[in-house]
Amino acid sequence: MAEDLRFVESGRVLEGLRTYRMIAGMWIRSTMAYRASFVMTALGGALVTGLDFVAILLMFSRVDSLGGYALPEVALLYGLSAISFGIADLVMGSAGRLGTRVRDGTLDTLLVRPAPVLAQVAADRFALRRLGRVTQGAVVLGYALFALDVHWTPAKALLLPVTVVCGGVIFCAVFVAGASFQFLAQDAAEVQNAFTYGGQTLLQYPPTVFGKELVRGVTFMFPLAFVNWVPAAYVLDRPYPLGLPQWAAFAPPLVAAGCWVLAGLAWRTGLRSYRSTGS
Repeated sequence: MAEDLRFVESGRVLEGLRTYRMIAGMWIRSTMAYRASFVMTALGGALVTGLDFVAILLMFSRVDSLGGYALPEVALLYGLSAISFGIADLVMGSAGRLGTRVRDGTLDTLLVRPAPVLAQVAADRFALRRLGRVTQGAVVLGYALFALDVHWTPAKALLLPVTVVCGGVIFCAVFVAGASFQFLAQDAAEVQNAFTYGGQTLLQYPPTVFGKELVRGVTFMFPLAFVNWVPAAYVLDRPYPLGLPQWAAFAPPLVAAGCWVLAGLAWRTGLRSYRSTGS
């Protein structure tokens, strides 16, 4: 019985990935039909998101450190969070519009299709232009790695790409959890944005500039700290937030897996509670 259940679950995952690939591919082909427009939109998006780092540069034009962190160290935090969030926004950002589908009843059309609903919601209107945010974050991260004076070890070198991937998974879980909440509160897109876009903005700055209660909340309640704060502390040889043990720097894979499981449960609960609009 357990083997049958695992087989069914793996089959649904593969079906979801296939559905996502097909829908996203359709939107990508549509986007690339106007390549000049795509390039200009992506560059414009990268420039707009880059204003966040420009604000940080303006701060450092007046101060030598921010919360005890030098500019290259803050750039490392910024780059890690920007890339992770950019990946999640690219892959799962469309889920933020679920509330609109719930209100106008168009979610019903997705329910009658022989494909996982989450894959359809996530791939709907797939926006390749969001790669601009990932590119901009990669540029800042590249500067940080070039400017930092870090004693690199194999563990530190391996931790960075693992952190980026796990951070993307954590943000994807936040997107899914936020979409699940919109089954109940149909006009809650801004609430979701507070934890997605707001969380990414929070992580751009060192944990030392925030109060302990806030740091405790984004470490244990909403574990966004594992997107960059905790692993970056290991790379930079800095004290860990809230005095966490040293092994916590290697916990992002476990945290990401836990977040995804909880987000999956929230999605199933929300989907089962959906009763349509009657239209």
